[in-house]
Amino acid sequence: MKIKNGNGERLDWTGCRHAFPNLHRLKKRGAKIGMATLLTTAALTFSGCMMVGPDYKEPVTQTAADWIEQQDPTLKRSEAELGEWWHVFGDPTLDRLIDEARKQNLTLRAAGIRILEARAQLGISTGFQFPQLFQVNGDLSRQRISAHAANTSPGIDRGFTSTGFGFDAAWELDVWGRFRRGVEAGQANLDATVAGFDDVLVSLTAEVARTYVLIRTLEERLRVARENLEVQRKTLRIADALYEGGAINELDHLQAESLLRDTEATIPPLQASLRQAKNSLSVLLGKPPGTVDAWLAGDQPIPQPPVEVAIGVPADLLRRRPDIRLKERQLATQSALIGIAKADLYPRFSLLGSINLRASDAALTFATGGASNLANVFSAKSFQYFVGPSISWDVFNFGRIRNRVRVEDARFQALIAEYRDTVLNAAREAEDAIAGFLKARVEQEKLQQSYLAAKRSVDLSLFQYTEGLVNYQRVLDSQRSQLNTQNSLTEVKGNVAINLIALYKAVGGGWETRTEADFIPAEIKHEMAERTNWGGLMRPEQMELPEEKRKQLWRLPDW
Repeated sequence: MKIKNGNGERLDWTGCRHAFPNLHRLKKRGAKIGMATLLTTAALTFSGCMMVGPDYKEPVTQTAADWIEQQDPTLKRSEAELGEWWHVFGDPTLDRLIDEARKQNLTLRAAGIRILEARAQLGISTGFQFPQLFQVNGDLSRQRISAHAANTSPGIDRGFTSTGFGFDAAWELDVWGRFRRGVEAGQANLDATVAGFDDVLVSLTAEVARTYVLIRTLEERLRVARENLEVQRKTLRIADALYEGGAINELDHLQAESLLRDTEATIPPLQASLRQAKNSLSVLLGKPPGTVDAWLAGDQPIPQPPVEVAIGVPADLLRRRPDIRLKERQLATQSALIGIAKADLYPRFSLLGSINLRASDAALTFATGGASNLANVFSAKSFQYFVGPSISWDVFNFGRIRNRVRVEDARFQALIAEYRDTVLNAAREAEDAIAGFLKARVEQEKLQQSYLAAKRSVDLSLFQYTEGLVNYQRVLDSQRSQLNTQNSLTEVKGNVAINLIALYKAVGGGWETRTEADFIPAEIKHEMAERTNWGGLMRPEQMELPEEKRKQLWRLPDW
C-alpha cells in the first residue's frame, strides 16, 4: 500500500503489514462498518509504524592518527586517566580549591539545573504520545428566558436550573511519528544539556588551576623583586660610601639609586595583579572576594608538572571532549526536528469523545406539572455522549510547510559544518597546547642556565667594583640582567604549568569522575522541591536516562 504526501513523496506501508494482516478484509468490509470506523482502525494501526524524516546518523569526521609532537619523550601515547588530572601537580591546596569549585561554582550549578529543565521538557514531549486532552467538566447554572423572546409559549417554564458533569477527551494519533520525533529530539536535547554541564566542568576545573598557578607565579615574582631590592640596596649603600669618600662620581651614585627605584616601581602592579587573581579565584569558588586568602597563606612554589605526560591519541577527543558531544547531540536534536516539520505534510488523525450527565428542572417542570428536581441527573436517561474520528489536512499551505522543512534541513546541514569545525578546533587547541608545553619546558631549561650565569655575574661585578677593577656601569648591567632573567624564568615556570593545564583542558579532561548526583546539590533540590512538586525527576537516574529507557517506544511522561 502506498500513499503520497503533499510534497509528492511516496510512502511505502509494506513494512507495516505485519501489524495489520487483515487490512485487506477491513477494506472490503468498509461499506458495512462505515468509513469512520475504517479510518479509526487504520489510524490506530498505522500509529507507531511510520516515522517521517531522516533517521539520524552521526557525521563522519577525520582525525589524525597521532600528535605532531608524538616523538617527544615527554608525551606518552598510552591511554590517559584524565578524570582528576590536577593531581599530577601534587599540590594539596590546588586539590582543595578544585574540589570546592566543583561544589560551589554558580555557573556550574546553573548548568546542572538546566539538565533538570531539559528532563522536564522531555517529559512534555513524551506526554504528547498520550491523549492530549482529557478534562473533567461540570457546571451549574440558573437561567431565565424573556417572555418577549421569539418562539416562546405561555406553557413553558421561563426560569430554570440546569446542571451536568462529565469529561471530554481528544487524542491525535501519532501516525507519522511527529510525537515520537519530538521524544527523540527531547532525548538528544537532554544529552546535549548533560554535555554542556560537562563542558562547563572541564572549563571550570582548568580555570581554577590556571588562576591558582597565576597566583603562585605572581607571588614568586614578588619574591624575586624583593630579593633584588635587597641586593640593590646593598649596592647603593656601597655606592654611598664610595661617593662620600670621593672614590666615585655622582653619576654612579645616581645610577644606583635609579635602578633601585625602578625595581621598587615593579612591585605595586604585581600586587594589584595578585589581588585581582585572588578575587577571580574567589568568584570561581562561588565565594565573595577575599575568601580564599586564608587558603593561599604560606609560601608555596609554582606547581611543576611530571616528567612524562599521558594524553592518549587524537581520536580520543571525539569521545572525551564534552563540547564535541554537545555539538553532536545538537545535530541529533535538529535531525528529529526535520521529521516533525515533515509530518505537517500529511493528514492528522484524531479520536474525539465526550461523556456527560445532564439534566434541567425546566424539562421536569413541564413534564410533571410543576415538580422541580435535579436529582435525575444521575439517571440513565441523563447520559449523553459522542465519539468519533477526526481528520485534518493543511492542504492549502504546502508551500509554507515545505519551506519550513527546508529551513530545518538547512539548519541541520549548518550544524554538521559547525560540528566538524568543533572537531578541527579541538585538534588545533590540543596541538597548540602540546607545542606550548613542550617548548616552554625547553625555554625553562635555557633560562635556568642563564639565571645561574647572571647571578654569578652580579657577584663578580660587585666584587670587582669594590676592588676598583671595573666601573659601576658593569655592576648596573649585571644586576639588570639578573632581574630580567629571573623574572623571565619565573614567568616561564608558570607558563609550563599553564600550558599543561591548557593541554588537559584541550583533550577534555576533568569531567569523567562526576556522577549524576553531582548535577544539583542536595540543598538546591530541597529548595526547589519545597516550591514545586518535581516528583521523581530529581532522582539522579532520572536526570540522565539509561540506555534501556532510551530504547522504549512508549513510556510514561514522569508526571
